Amino acid sequence: MKTLFSMFVKLDGRKVLVVGAGRVGEPKIRGLLPTGATLHVVAREASETVREWARDGKITLEERSFIPSDLDKVFLAVVATSSRDVNQLIYAEAQSRRILCNVVDVPEQCDFYYPAVVQRGDLQIAISTSGQSPFLAQKLRQRLEKQFGPGYEQWVAELGETRRKVLGSNLDPAHKRALLQSLASAEAFEATIAAESKTNKRSDPV
Repeated sequence: MKTLFSMFVKLDGRKVLVVGAGRVGEPKIRGLLPTGATLHVVAREASETVREWARDGKITLEERSFIPSDLDKVFLAVVATSSRDVNQLIYAEAQSRRILCNVVDVPEQCDFYYPAVVQRGDLQIAISTSGQSPFLAQKLRQRLEKQFGPGYEQWVAELGETRRKVLGSNLDPAHKRALLQSLASAEAFEATIAAESKTNKRSDPV
């Protein structure tokens, strides 16, 4: 197997098809909701949570069997049905249309894999074993979650705001680069967390 190319994809406004809306499909849909993708879900039977998302206008849902035209104008597809034959049919159709497709838990029918993700606001750390061992990926995620705690969310947001100010300043390029490097250092992070901790302690009720 050739090496995978790691990237983060913008799905905002793109049409994404999910086939299957039960125990396996529901979490896949949930993970796609924050991306801004136009989510079209097709399933013979959907969970109540998925139906609620449809009622709220977060997705479009059709409770019926898959038909090839469901792939029209689709950017990528996620397949999560309990039928091996249906999954194979959809994957083959997606391949013929050059649409990226992921058949959940079937690595040989995946053009992309779902990584295990540590998310702290805009900071995302993705771990993949190329489908070889999702359990190992989950173990590594748990370890990294301890290493990169919740404090990173605010720190990354502050870094982004400061970066925009520095880049918009009149400083020379070398000075800008050195300043941005120092702001992103481990020492700067520890100082930020320590300052927040002191602030929180002062604000705690006695």
